[in-house]
Amino acid sequence: MDEDTKRLLDVAERLINAAKAAGADAADAAVVRSFGRSVSVRLGKVEETESAESEDLSLRVFVGRRVSTVSANIDADVARIAERAVAMARVSPEDAYAGLADPALLAGDEIDLDLYDPTALASETMVEQALALEDAARAVPGITNSGGASVSAGASGLVLVTSFGFSGHRMRSGFSRSVSVIAGEGVKMERDYDFDSRIHYGDLEAPETIGRRAGERTVRRLDPKMPKTGSYPIVFDPRVARGLIGSLVGAINGAAIARGTSFLKSRMGERVLPAGMTITDDPLLPRRPGSRSFDGEGVRGEKLVLVEDGILKTWVLDTATGKELGLATNGRASRSSGGVSPSSSNVMLSAGELSPEALIRDTESGIYVHELIGQGTNLVTGDYSRGATGYLIENGELTTPVSELTIAGNLRDMLLALTAADDLDERFSVVAPTLRVDKMTVAGR
Repeated sequence: MDEDTKRLLDVAERLINAAKAAGADAADAAVVRSFGRSVSVRLGKVEETESAESEDLSLRVFVGRRVSTVSANIDADVARIAERAVAMARVSPEDAYAGLADPALLAGDEIDLDLYDPTALASETMVEQALALEDAARAVPGITNSGGASVSAGASGLVLVTSFGFSGHRMRSGFSRSVSVIAGEGVKMERDYDFDSRIHYGDLEAPETIGRRAGERTVRRLDPKMPKTGSYPIVFDPRVARGLIGSLVGAINGAAIARGTSFLKSRMGERVLPAGMTITDDPLLPRRPGSRSFDGEGVRGEKLVLVEDGILKTWVLDTATGKELGLATNGRASRSSGGVSPSSSNVMLSAGELSPEALIRDTESGIYVHELIGQGTNLVTGDYSRGATGYLIENGELTTPVSELTIAGNLRDMLLALTAADDLDERFSVVAPTLRVDKMTVAGR
């Protein structure tokens, strides 16, 4: 344990003691630390360099069935923060589900998930990499301008202490490279991007690879057409397929179920995906962005099967939402300045049997969507309507670029009509392959 972590643990422990002294029946204290640097370039020149570091604390106190949460800077007076939190709790309405996690569920021994890489990048190195990203993208024939390239490196960590005796800390590093470029001229310009993001620096793709791919993606989008209005099979690129599966996970979040604001609120034990499809959530995977050795309440989460063979099996729960639904937490609490709420960790949809190319050939005629526009997903009703761009699928091949179309459906039907390819990309906290929805309404010309 380094000196910074010891210091932050001391602050959290002093917060707990101050809360008890102020009259709290129970409390937990968290300190979130983050630091990082980034470099941005455009058209061969450095546009911005930035360094940031923050340490913020939050204290959650319980007085009977009343709860309050107070956030402050790390330099705030511990006693005053505790007194304020207790005073707020005493005048708050009672919450029948408020309370700390069951001590029997708290994480014990530490688990090393290999989430921290101490590699320190010199500013000069970051600038060189950003320039290499942009140069590789601009070198693709047809690229006419640049939206810029950036390189970043940093880390974030959590220290958590509870009055039930839990004390823990974790740290996660992050390194990223991204670039966006423009092809075409005048009113016929198109823009696209590519990026890579990893926990360990050595796992990043080369700047030249990312840049070249960004340029090629952009040029391929030139001269798009508007498809005819009608019903089409829709194939989702993994970039947008992750969002579709994320909507499903959002709809089985315990907070949405408890509020009654999910279209899946009464679907436990029912089919929500085709037979053969499984979705898991596992916080204990090494080197994965959603991994955590304990959750925001100190609970050790285990691997969950959210959907098994197409059947919905469980909700995503923290302690309070679990109690409200008559269930126990499954270690999915996350912390923010506003308190604690449930969230998933590393979500993965099982891979299909076809390659992306074979899935497109099997589709024969449809639309391949690689970018979505707007936020037209209603998790209360399941209604789904998004602007989109992509390519026509004709005779099983990607052909003409298309844009200015809207795809619409309802998530209940869409999820039951999925076919998955086998191209899982495990860089992300939601992992989904190329997906096909058998039929959606398309508004075009």
